[in-house]
Parts: sequence; structure tokens; C-alpha cells
Amino acid sequence: MSAKNDGPDGATPTKSEQTRALILETAMRLFQEHGYDKTTMRAIAKEAGVSVGNAYYYFAGKEHLIQGFYDRIAAEHQVAVREVLDRETNLEARLAGVLRAWLDIAKPYHEFAVQFFKNAADPDSPLSPFSPESEHAREEAISVHREVLAGATKTKVPEELRDILPELMWLSQMGLVLYWVFDRTEGRERSYRLAERGARLTARGVALARFRVLRPLVREVHELFTDFLPGMTNAIPDPASPRRAGS
Repeated sequence: MSAKNDGPDGATPTKSEQTRALILETAMRLFQEHGYDKTTMRAIAKEAGVSVGNAYYYFAGKEHLIQGFYDRIAAEHQVAVREVLDRETNLEARLAGVLRAWLDIAKPYHEFAVQFFKNAADPDSPLSPFSPESEHAREEAISVHREVLAGATKTKVPEELRDILPELMWLSQMGLVLYWVFDRTEGRERSYRLAERGARLTARGVALARFRVLRPLVREVHELFTDFLPGMTNAIPDPASPRRAGS
């Protein structure tokens, strides 16, 4: 993608936006060529033809460049899913289309993702998709899954699960992303197959959630993730601190 291309909303970017995009594009290329750890902000600035101070003005560090990458992927995904979400009303078709769209967008960045995965896999790293720094991109991705559910006209989602299911669907997408990182098949063919089968299984699971007897199980799975996954909860409570009333 050229730094001078129109943004996802079709508007012509400002000079500031073009400079920011140029720095981000340059960083992505250098990360791919030399690796994340060996690429410095000084090298990025030099290659982009801007001062080091200007590079730091737009991105406070390399970690913020990755957040810019996350945000860009999320924005591109929001645009790419429009066609399938406007056309399909079947939950499985909507979810499969959303997952395929992500794989299509991420395709050019596969080798880069492999290189920085060891940093992103660190739960204390700001590069983690569960980190506070990744919150914006994470919320954008979860909002896509909310729309997937809302537009599935033949699938009844119990009111009590409408806030829970999109997060669980996003977590399943993160499982697909993890598989994609290690997928060495031609064209990431197995990742696409996993997306199709995962969408089918998820759609069946959501359909079963209409049965009242299974709803506590869905809530328990969600609570398991929110209690133990970094980024899915604000903090692990201190056992020594008094519990709030009603908690």
C-alpha cells in the first residue's frame, strides 16, 4: 500500500497523514528485511527521509509502530468485510467471510508476523494483542464480530449472551491468527480451511446457546478468559483486599 493512497474511507490523506503512513510503511519493510529487533528508529527515519525527531513525533517507539500496523489492519478489515456483511444473513457465511477477509488482508505480512511473533507472544509486551496498548485494534476487531451476530437474522442470540459472544468469537479468531503465523502451506491454504471449519463450528455453538441449559456454560467459558487472559480484564484482584459489596 502506498503512503499516498487514499485512506479506508476514501478521503485524500493530509500531508501529516502521508508522512505517518510513509514512516509506517518504511518500518514494515525494514522489519521484514532485517527483523524487528535489529531495526532501529534511526534507520527507519533515514530510510523514510525524515528526521529522527519527526519519526518520534509520529511514533514514540518501535512498539507504537506495531500498534500503527495493528490499527491499519483493523481499519482495512472493517472495509473489507462490508461486502459479505451487506450480502449474507447466515451466521456461518458471515463469520467465514469475515475470517477469509482477514487472511486476505494479512497475506502480504506473513513473514513479518513470523519475525515479531516472539515479541507479541510475551504477555508483558505492548505488542501483545491482549495488551492495553492494543486496546483500540482489539475493540475494532470485536466490533466486527458484534456486527456479524447482529446481522445474522435467522440466528437468535439470547440477550444475556450478546456482549459475551463477540469477545469469544474474537478469541477464536486469535486462535486462527496463531495458526496462520505458523502455517507454511502454499497460499496459507490450511488457514483458509481452518477459517471455514471454525466458522461452521462457531455457528453451531451459537445456535445451541439458545437453549437455556447451555447458557451458564457459555458464561463460564467467557469468565475463564476474562479472569486469566491478560488484556481481557483490568487486573487480577488482590486476595488480601476486601471484596466490594455485591462482587
